[in-house]
Amino acid sequence: MRKDLSRIERELMLLGRHTAMGAGRCRPGELDLRLERSAYLLLSRLETQGPMSIGQLADAFGLDCSTVNRQTGAVLRAGLLERIPDPEGGMARKLRVTEEGLRRLRLDREERVRGLGGLLDHWSAAELSTLAEVLARFNATVEAQDGEPWPRGT
Repeated sequence: MRKDLSRIERELMLLGRHTAMGAGRCRPGELDLRLERSAYLLLSRLETQGPMSIGQLADAFGLDCSTVNRQTGAVLRAGLLERIPDPEGGMARKLRVTEEGLRRLRLDREERVRGLGGLLDHWSAAELSTLAEVLARFNATVEAQDGEPWPRGT
């Protein structure tokens, strides 16, 4: 079991490296319009869950409010988020994804899916299904331990 856990740790480290290094980056001469990692995560969360305050986002990501405030500030300046009054009547203003934010998020997601398709095009449908199920189970386990499930949407 220890050997398997060590292998899993190593593979997760490598997976994080591939993601951070931009696996599937644009080809030379192409314009790279992909979102930065923090913007992609923020927009994805807000797209799925709807408007949230800085405090709610900080809780959801397990970060302090100042970090989330810096991250959202950059995304607000880019016009991908907007501040709105709390739809439920609370005092704190909430952040909502703009139409441009949704457009950029969807383009980025399509590019990521296309890149994955290119990487995994030789995998069988059964292998892809198994990988998706195992990753979902792993993430659900982590989320249950953290007490902060990621909304899956539809």
